[in-house]
Amino acid sequence: MSKTDPIADYLTCIRNATRAKHAKVDIPASKLKQEITKILQDEAYIKNHMFIEDGKQGVIRIYLKYDDHNQSVISGLKRLSKPGFRRYVGHRNVPRVFNNLGISIMTTSQGVMTGQEAVKRGVGGEVLCYVW
Repeated sequence: MSKTDPIADYLTCIRNATRAKHAKVDIPASKLKQEITKILQDEAYIKNHMFIEDGKQGVIRIYLKYDDHNQSVISGLKRLSKPGFRRYVGHRNVPRVFNNLGISIMTTSQGVMTGQEAVKRGVGGEVLCYVW
C-alpha cells in the first residue's frame, strides 16, 4: 500500500472488496475517510459503517451493499485530485458524474460534501473522487 495517497488506498480497498464480493472491508481510519464513508452511507452506496478503536488510529469497518442479482451498488470509484495534481473547482464548475447518476465528493471550506450539496451552498473546493 502506498502511504503517500491514503484516499486512493481507501478507494482501492473498497473497489477490490466489491469485485471480490466481500460483505465487509476494514480500512485504517482518518477523519477524512470517516467523512467520505458517511457520505457513501447517506447516498446509499454502502449499507453501514462503524468505527473500531484499536488503540492506534482506529479502523473503519464498511458493510458493502449489493442488489438482488449480487451486483455491487458501487459500479465505479475514481480518484480525481491527487497529491501531485490537485483539482479545484468553483461552485459554478462543480462536475456532474454521469448526468447526476453518480456523485462527486469534495472538500470545501465548509467541510466534506457531495458536489450537489456544494452547488446548493454556493461553495467550491477540491474534488476528491467520483462514485457511481
